Amino acid sequence: MRIRSVRSLPVAVAVAATVTGSLSWAPIASAQSPDPTPSSSASPAPRNEAETETGGVAILKKDPAGDVLAGAAFTLVDSAGKEAGSGKTNAQGRLAFKDLAPGVYRLNEVSSGSTLHDTVDDEDVIVTPGTDTPLTIVDPFKPASVLLKTKDEKTGKLLAGSTVNIGSGDKTILTLTTGSDGTASGKLPIDSRTGSDFWVKQVKAPAGHEIYKPSKAFKAKPGDPVTVTVTNAKTATTAPPTEKPTHKPTDRPTTDKPGKDEGTATPSASASGTPATEETALSTAAPAPEGALAHTGAEATPWLIGGAGVLIAVGGGALIVARRRRTADSSDDGSAEN
Repeated sequence: MRIRSVRSLPVAVAVAATVTGSLSWAPIASAQSPDPTPSSSASPAPRNEAETETGGVAILKKDPAGDVLAGAAFTLVDSAGKEAGSGKTNAQGRLAFKDLAPGVYRLNEVSSGSTLHDTVDDEDVIVTPGTDTPLTIVDPFKPASVLLKTKDEKTGKLLAGSTVNIGSGDKTILTLTTGSDGTASGKLPIDSRTGSDFWVKQVKAPAGHEIYKPSKAFKAKPGDPVTVTVTNAKTATTAPPTEKPTHKPTDRPTTDKPGKDEGTATPSASASGTPATEETALSTAAPAPEGALAHTGAEATPWLIGGAGVLIAVGGGALIVARRRRTADSSDDGSAEN
């Protein structure tokens, strides 16, 4: 029994020594613990603060009619010019950018996702901590391209200097003036998927042409080209001078003999006998023949010539009678003297 106890003593002493050694190290470990403890407890704190300081942007995409648009692509760029996010709107027209540091961002619409809609200009977005900035974007319909042509009514030649107003309702939207090629072009805003109604009215005609007074109506659809043509007739003052001189001589030929002129047939019949005095000649010439032009005076010319002939004849007859009387008187005087 003693031998066993003696043999176990060194083991007990070793265990005691081991315990005594571990207790002597404890104060040293506890003294060093404050240093690592704050560092380990402080490390999670910045993570929580960073999570509360982030924000976001919530986009809702629509068109002028109020319909949501899916597939519109956007890119978000931070103040340093670095891309902070990108994506497309879903079936509800929504797109969200999350976990953004507060600041000012630039939103760029890359594509509207529709053949009928146009994109909007870039815009700035402010991100605030703890909230998602709501942003509703309305994509306009693509404008229609209008081409104006002005033509001559008869020849079809394109004319320069034609000015028209194009509008909708009671509002003028666009004013166009044709250039040297007789055309002009512009863009028209569209407010419906099915198109918009417009009117065109000419306010200035090309040189030498009459203005086209009526308004013409037409319809244009998003993104489609449309051509509007205005025709102008030449002014009326250019045609008559060439027609009147050729028309009058053929209808009213001039003649020196009153009896041969169809327009003076009635007066010549009424004056079948030879006029004896100037008064007779004027009275027969006074009535205007039917169908004659009163302002020309061509009808009276033959009668004036005839009246002059009558006066000459009367004067000649009177002169002959006077000479015969003188001859008779002289002969009587001679016989008396004998």
